[in-house]
Amino acid sequence: MDRQTLVLLTGASGYVGGRLLKVLESAGQPVRCLARRPEFLLPKVGSTTQIIAGDVLDRGSLVPALSGVDTAYYLVHSMTTEDFEEADRLAAQNFADAAQETQVRKIVYLGGLGDSDSGLSPHLRSRQEVGKILRSSGKCVIEFRASIIIGSGSLSFEMIRALVERLPVMITPKWVDVPAQPLAIDDLMQYLVRVLELPGLKNQIFEIGGPDRISYAGLMREYARQRGLRRWMIRVPVLTPRLSSLWLGLVTPVYARIGRKLIDSIRNPTVVNDHAAEKAFAIRPMGVREAIANALRNEDREIATTWWSDALSSGVEPRKWGGVRFGSRLIDSRTVQVNVSPAVAFEPIRRIGGPAGWYYANWLWRLRGWLDLLVGGVGLRRGRRDRGQLRAGDAVDFWRVEEFEPNHYLRLAAEMKLPGRAWLEFKVEPANGGSIIRQTASFDPVGLGGLVYWYAVYPLHGMIFGGMLRQIARIAMSNKWNALRQP
Repeated sequence: MDRQTLVLLTGASGYVGGRLLKVLESAGQPVRCLARRPEFLLPKVGSTTQIIAGDVLDRGSLVPALSGVDTAYYLVHSMTTEDFEEADRLAAQNFADAAQETQVRKIVYLGGLGDSDSGLSPHLRSRQEVGKILRSSGKCVIEFRASIIIGSGSLSFEMIRALVERLPVMITPKWVDVPAQPLAIDDLMQYLVRVLELPGLKNQIFEIGGPDRISYAGLMREYARQRGLRRWMIRVPVLTPRLSSLWLGLVTPVYARIGRKLIDSIRNPTVVNDHAAEKAFAIRPMGVREAIANALRNEDREIATTWWSDALSSGVEPRKWGGVRFGSRLIDSRTVQVNVSPAVAFEPIRRIGGPAGWYYANWLWRLRGWLDLLVGGVGLRRGRRDRGQLRAGDAVDFWRVEEFEPNHYLRLAAEMKLPGRAWLEFKVEPANGGSIIRQTASFDPVGLGGLVYWYAVYPLHGMIFGGMLRQIARIAMSNKWNALRQP
């Protein structure tokens, strides 16, 4: 990797782009990100990464973004728009035209696998058309074509996870048996980074995938096996993409219109037929079993990194009902702004639990601890090691500190008895001369029992978490926390 040349990254707020940004930054590669909303991307980039405001649908904003760039990653896709084919066509043409006016040498594009002679879905047809338009720029274009990406947070993987976790019995249409060649997100990152070292400058299309050819049904069976779940699939001969997408919208985090496009694509086999990538790259991708195991093992670290719906934040409002649903994880996130520094705003958070209590409805917290003891849990009896200091690994009542950054971040993992796993996070960021406190409660339910638990207690959680955040803000903006400083 040439660490002296500048790389432009589009789609940095999306799933793949966000992962690639971290990999490039960790390797010391100078990066410039194109963002429609720089303020949304700013908290996610390193101190050496540039952010420039721009939009692929605004050709005038692209020439400044590409100026001085050696390689540009084109990771943009308009899947959420109704007329996505026309939007993709216009965006790609704008980018190709702007590239002609600059000295950029190479464009790297991630498209989709599929045999164009077999009648592609509109989604896959659009992905391959974008590659053709980019090649019209006259620049060197390296196009990777991939199938299902397996990683915590990817759209396809989260759809599989949600279906398996929530439905003991699934009515499945014939598209679940169409073959695919999934690729682990870590292996995709290797391809996208190593292309910077690829010798020679000529247009090339690389079909990439893991070693296993498997269907969505096979992926669901393997996921269920690794989660220790028994699932039954009942085949039906006819289930239209529209009906399938509406069904997915009810039981998964996939928006119905995205689900329809996704299912259209699934109906096409997405397997590797050209093995040129094996000769050009010294990469041996992992199999499906290892890829799923990695996704499950790393999900707690990766869930806060990138998510398939991250790129929708500027254009689509997610569904809400008893918290926001992300895959199998359910999330209640709240913010409050306070006119104090981050250090002062974080002080009551640093002292939470133990003698200080939980700031709101402490009697309910004590009741929850007592109930936990009844079923063999730890309850609230552990308290805190130190009422004024925290470190990773500390017990805080029936929570455990997973991560702690002074004056900025606290993540607690629940150790009470639950039909799933739960976390409570606090993050403090400077804003407008004061601070923003974000409080996030996350729950990863196990089966239907976990879902029933979440929605049964959600009204109570809404009251407790809302009251706790308001009280934290009040304490931070007063001198009350000074009393808590007493050893």
